[in-house]
Amino acid sequence: MAESSPRRKIAVILATDVVGYSMKMEENEDQTLKNLKACRNIIDGLVEEHHGRIFNTAGDSVLVEFQSAVDAVVCASEFQKTLKERNESNDESHNMEFRVGINMGDVVIEGDNLYGEGINVASRLESLAQSGGICLSKNVHEIVYNKTNFDFHDLGEQKVKNTKFHAVDVKLDGISQRKFQESTTGHQSSTEKPPAIAVLPFANMSRDPEQEFFVDGITEDIITNLSLWRNFPVISRSSSFTYKGKVQNLKKVSEELGARYIVEGSVRKGGEKIRITAQLIDAAEDHHLWSKKWDRDIDDIFEVQDEVSRSIAGQINPTLGNYERERIERSKPSNYSAWEYYMRSLKSFYEQNPKDGADKSLTTAKEFCEKAIKIDPLFSLAYSMLAKINHMELIRFAKENSEIILDEMFKNSTKSAELDPQNPESSVMLSTYYFFKGNFTYSQNYAEKAVELNPSNPEAYMRLALSMIHQGDFENSEKFIRKSIEISPLDPKIIQRKIPYFFLYMGRKEFEKAFEIAEELLEISPKAGLFRGFKASAMGFLDLGNDAKLALDEYIELRPNLRTREDYKNIFVPNSALVDTLIEGLIKAGWSPDVK
Repeated sequence: MAESSPRRKIAVILATDVVGYSMKMEENEDQTLKNLKACRNIIDGLVEEHHGRIFNTAGDSVLVEFQSAVDAVVCASEFQKTLKERNESNDESHNMEFRVGINMGDVVIEGDNLYGEGINVASRLESLAQSGGICLSKNVHEIVYNKTNFDFHDLGEQKVKNTKFHAVDVKLDGISQRKFQESTTGHQSSTEKPPAIAVLPFANMSRDPEQEFFVDGITEDIITNLSLWRNFPVISRSSSFTYKGKVQNLKKVSEELGARYIVEGSVRKGGEKIRITAQLIDAAEDHHLWSKKWDRDIDDIFEVQDEVSRSIAGQINPTLGNYERERIERSKPSNYSAWEYYMRSLKSFYEQNPKDGADKSLTTAKEFCEKAIKIDPLFSLAYSMLAKINHMELIRFAKENSEIILDEMFKNSTKSAELDPQNPESSVMLSTYYFFKGNFTYSQNYAEKAVELNPSNPEAYMRLALSMIHQGDFENSEKFIRKSIEISPLDPKIIQRKIPYFFLYMGRKEFEKAFEIAEELLEISPKAGLFRGFKASAMGFLDLGNDAKLALDEYIELRPNLRTREDYKNIFVPNSALVDTLIEGLIKAGWSPDVK
């Protein structure tokens, strides 16, 4: 018997959840759960009163089915009105704000639960809604427009998580009208400048006035450390601190400061412990991008301040970069700016598929970068990005002549440094250049300069570790490898920062560990001849017989001109303290270099 088709129907779906719920849970889990329960009692009563049915709850989210679009919108408005009154009458710590999205569409029935496109769109509308606001699909608006006393604001066609729909805001007291067509859809006018970020003064939750200097110090250090990245303009302390001690509408703050992105947070001291929380918000879209908390002993308050502020800056920068690249990718303006081309270059660079021998993404990244420079010949970051692309071309053998690539890397790195001497990426890439030239003293000097310019840059620490390892300093280099990984553990390219571990383990004669790292590297980049050579050498020391010979043959196939020890030294890194060890491993794997 053929399986019966799923039951379907048209339903009005209301989706809602708490604004900044994760952050509230981190700050005070018990109080947040009590507040959520109180708010749930409100919505449960209103849903029943307006003939709705709650069919799904998860954490702070609620999904409700209505038979009537009018009932759904009236219920939502009463809910937001009641919550507003509750927040105004309670202590700030009890406040909760919700977003509401309402859609009418096709749903699939499964027992008491519903799922399908109709619910997905309602959820997208909820994420689009303002804090304390209600966002409707066009078909819901068309039904309720003449049947209620509400006023509406048409947002036009929107796109959220690859779902397109026509959205309409319900005008509510206390919720400002927004020009959302220009920001959410990404059709904003092209500018030459990247969006700015503002760090608002962190809140002192301990209510201890003596801790105020520490809390302000955290904020100031984050501003300083974010500024070191050079990627995004950072609003000055003098401007950000005008909002100290004030409850602010973040969208309004964003407009006043000219900053799309806002960092805010809090500090709470209890006994000998201190908790620091931070969150990153796209104020233009009222969207939380990132949040985190740190629990530390307060033995050395200034050391804690330094550690946390650097960590926040180190984790916010890649989060913001990834989000901005995705935001720009969604946009389709008629004319791109230098900044937009640069961000598209970054996106293509990080989307490389190392298993794709054609290197299409890398080629695209280079093309975008060159277009950015054509628009703005003084764009330092674009030149350092070109140098980064050169580096990837070098290790993946995208070109046959490595010396040409190295010359390009040097030219682009030097140009970047000339245009902006404070750009740490320039120093990172100059360190990389001198590393491949075998001048490890210069490589270490530039890596140290990069760390000095930006102590939150993980690649700078990796370069410092590599330059030390190849000079034979296996003892002092490991801490910099760990630092590189710890600073930005969510970096999609974190595997590349494990490369120094391979060399460290080879230098320490820990060949099993070196082999494991080589396997990891080859898993993500099987076309990289460099990594195949690493694997073969480690396997040679492990006396793996035919398996080691097979690994060697695969490497030689990519490097047919590899005949002498000098050939390998030229291919690898000149003057490295490890080169003889790596050659010995290849010989143990079965390589017979010619003798000149």
